[in-house]
This record gives sequence, structure tokens and C-alpha cells, in this order.
Amino acid sequence: MYILGINAYHGDSSACLLKDGKIINAIEEERIRRIKHWAGFPSEAIKFCLNDAGISIEDVDYITIGRNPSAHLGKKVISSLKKLANLNFIKDRIANIQKVTSVKSELAKSLGVPENKIRAEIKHIEHHRSHLASAFFASPFDEAAIISIDGFGDFSSAMFAVGRGNKIKVLDSVTYPHSLGIFYTAFTQYLGFPWYGDEYKVMGLSPYGEPKYLDKMSKIVKMKKDGKFELDESYFIHSTAGVAMTWENGAPFIDRIFSDKMIDEFGAPRSKDEPLNQYHKDLAASVQKHCENVIFHMLNHLYKETGIKNICIAGGVAQNSVANGKIRLMTDFENVYIPSAGYDAGTAVGSALWLYHQQLDKDNREFVRDAYLGAHYSDDEIENVLKEADIKYTRYNNDEETIEHTAEMLANGAVLGWFQGRTEFGPRALGNRSVLVHPGRPDAKDLINSKIKRRESFRPFAPSILREYVNEYFEQDDDAYFMEKVFIIRPEKRAGLPAVTHVDGSGRLQTVHKDVSPKYYALIDKFRAKTGLPILLNTSFNENEPIVNHPKEALDCFLRTEMDALVMGNLVVTRSDV
Repeated sequence: MYILGINAYHGDSSACLLKDGKIINAIEEERIRRIKHWAGFPSEAIKFCLNDAGISIEDVDYITIGRNPSAHLGKKVISSLKKLANLNFIKDRIANIQKVTSVKSELAKSLGVPENKIRAEIKHIEHHRSHLASAFFASPFDEAAIISIDGFGDFSSAMFAVGRGNKIKVLDSVTYPHSLGIFYTAFTQYLGFPWYGDEYKVMGLSPYGEPKYLDKMSKIVKMKKDGKFELDESYFIHSTAGVAMTWENGAPFIDRIFSDKMIDEFGAPRSKDEPLNQYHKDLAASVQKHCENVIFHMLNHLYKETGIKNICIAGGVAQNSVANGKIRLMTDFENVYIPSAGYDAGTAVGSALWLYHQQLDKDNREFVRDAYLGAHYSDDEIENVLKEADIKYTRYNNDEETIEHTAEMLANGAVLGWFQGRTEFGPRALGNRSVLVHPGRPDAKDLINSKIKRRESFRPFAPSILREYVNEYFEQDDDAYFMEKVFIIRPEKRAGLPAVTHVDGSGRLQTVHKDVSPKYYALIDKFRAKTGLPILLNTSFNENEPIVNHPKEALDCFLRTEMDALVMGNLVVTRSDV
């Protein structure tokens, strides 16, 4: 049985394919179209999934989409009536609903096949149920509490549930217009980060400040006794004017969602080119801290309701790795699972898993520990790309030779692009599409931010660490398969790791497991043998663009930046070769 899952007509459009309940591939549309957070119909992602599996659309039994226009229909109608003055919003909503409900015709058009050739049933799965399923059904737990938190989807912004076996039972939800995601996005815009998905910049900026404005934040998002929260709507405009999202040429953009009252309370918003001052940093720290407080408030109530020690988390807010790293410290939950794509791209997977387990009553669940689900290229294909570009290279005979040479370059301080295996599904590079550096190189942060990534100087870099050494280097000992948690680095280890230690002594780690990422594990282990450090600095292989997908994109990125070497499969290009 094949199930094609998609996230469509929203930011981070994506597709995946399940075969008898197993995720066999998944990719975001942005990786192929080369437009960050691409929104719209994921036609190229769908084509990849079908071609990669060697099947046609006629072989697919079901198509799921992580949106259900009929969910909370009464509330949606009432909310829309309140916004009749905003005709553009109403038109946008109607157009979006029409698109979501015409998936089969759009798919037929994209694939160039008659609509009657698509025999698959279309299943619309509510947005937050898709998030819940993406976490629980991929987790190792037979029983778990589950929470989904994001901006909003299908009129909900958070959902609480319990998963047992192959079933999820929804316990409660937070409904529009109250949204922790809206709160965070509004302040992201206010702080001068206007682009879709910029919230992680506020999280990265927050350690440079002090949470001096928590009293004000607690009035904007008020915690309730029932474990939920509510917004003071006067600080926002989404409840009266809606949220206007456009995606010209596929790039999503959300109009301003904070009201003039926020300006009255906090002063003039920062423009995107204005230098950051201490007030901005303190405000970011306050937003992050209050967001964490609300998350822990919800989680503690969910624990009291369920008494279950396992927690699964999804939704856009689940990408807040700083909060994720504190869950075992601030709640009674002992075991945490967060999927590689906790945000909306993951609803493609979640909607398919919900159908397979919840509705079709299948129980062959699989623990998902890797995100290597996208495109892959052979050494011969990579070699052809280099030959066509007239680039000199060395082709090694096997992985062992490549790893030895690469580890030696890294030990000597090289900055290199590492392109291996399948593209990762989710926002993080996890050792297949990565830029790697010695974590003890003191100038690495400034070098990569200014000359390779060309991004803000305050943004940190992540340590990839061999799983066996986590307890030696970090104050918590836990798995972080998908770089989804931030832990405090032990004080005595920080001086030796300047490139991956953030200003507050933390690091957003990826734990590297031999049976999950064998080649990447072998590289770090060889680096450890040469330097004594079981850690590499790992950042995504890109330059203000989606993470590279194809060897040509990796080569282009290498050529226009100041990396020292490029390792693709078992082929190596050094700066002297070009």
C-alpha cells in the first residue's frame, strides 16, 4: 500500500511516500525549486517521491493532506464574518480553501495525466492531528502524552493528546485567535526580522540579553489554570483583520500582525537594517523566556492529566530547541521525542501516518531515528558534474580513504562542504549536507558567518558529537538525533570548543550514532583520533538559500564562498583545484 502525504498551499510545502506504513522518502519543495520555505503545491517534491520509489501516481492508494477545511467549520465562519471589512482576507481564505479541496485536479495537471487515472482516495487530515501523528507514530513509545504547538492550522494553535499503540486520543485544544506561535512571530517582526521562518533568529539572539520584560510578556500571553493560555488580543491584529500570507513566486510572506498598541508599549519597531542594541536583546530574551514558561505550563498540566513519563512534541514551536532542551529539567517528563520536521513540512508525513494507523487501523509502527529521506547521487553522477564544470578533483577508492583524508583536513583547520547520501528531511543538516569545521578553531564563528553563510554575527553553530561522549561534554545526557535540543556545555569543556559554544555556554547538539549515520560517525571518530575531540562544528550547506540538494548546487556554493574543500561522496575538490 502506498500513501502519498503532502503539505500544500502553505509555507514549507513538502511530500512524502509511505509503503506499508514505512516512510521511504520525503522532501521539501524548497530543496528542488531553490526558494526558501516554498509555498504552494509541492509538484516537484511529489515527482521526486514517485520517481525515487520507481512508481507512478496510478500505483498510489491514498493521498493525504495535512489540512481539513471542514474542521471547526462553524468557528471559521463566525471568525470570517467578523472580518468582513477585510475583503482581501476573505478572498484569500476562499481561494486557499478551493485549492486545498482540488488536490486531485492540481496533481493531474502537475503530472500531465488525466484526472481519472488517479485512483487514490484524497483524505484531508486536520492540521494538528497531522502534527501529533508525525511525532507519536514515529516515536519509540507504546504510550506517550503528545502536544502540538504552532501559529495556527484549521482554527487551532495547540492540541493535547495521548497516544497508545496505534491510536491517538485528543484531549483538548487551544483555538484561534489564541496562539503562542502568533505571539512569537509578532515579536520576531517587531524586532526587525520580517521573513517567514525568522523566529529562530530571536531564539539565537536571546542569550545576549536579560529577560527584563517578563511582567509585560505575562500580560500579553496569560497562563490559565486549565493548562492553556490566552492572548491579550489588543496587541495583535490577526483576530480582527486576519493573517495575510502571500507567496509570490513561491516565497511566503506574512504581513505585520502586531498592533499599534505594541508600539505604544514597547516603542518603535526595529527596522531590519538597524543595528541591534541591548534593548532588542533584552526583549528577545524576554520573549524566549516567556514562551518557555508557557510551554512548560502546558506540559506540566498535561503530565498531571496523564501521568505518562513519555512526551512527543510537534508543531512549529517544537523547533524551539532552547525550550526543548529544558523539558526534562522543568517538567516531570523523562523521555522526549521530537521528529526531524516538527514544523509544517512534517504534516505531509503526519497526515499519512494518521491515515495509516488511526483510520486504517494498521499497527506496524517504526521508530524513526534518521532524517535521510531525500535525493541521493552516486559517485559517478557527482564525477560527471565536476567534469562538466571542468573542475579538478581526486576520487578515492572507498569511504575509508575519503574519511582519512577529510579528517586530516579538518584537524588542520579546513572549512569544508560535506555532501553525502540522502538529503535530510527537516530544517537541519545532519551530516549529509553540512559545512564542517574544527570546533576548537577560535575564529570559526566569524569566518563562517561573514564569508560563507553571510548572516548575522550573533547566530550560533551546532556541535555534532559521538553519542558515547555526550555525558562527558554536556550537563544532560540524552539523544538528540535531529539537532532538536540545546544543552549546557560543561564549563571545563567550553574553552576547547569556542566555535560551538554559544554566549550562554550552550550548544544545540546532534548526537551521532554509529548505526544511524555510519559514514559521518566514522569521520568524527577519525577526527577524534587525530585531535582528541569527538565533536565537529556542523552547519547547513547553503548560503542564504535552501540547503543544497544536487551536486551542482553544492559545487556552486563552494565556488562562490571561501570554503577550503568540498567532499562529495568519495570525490574531493580543494581550493587549489579551482
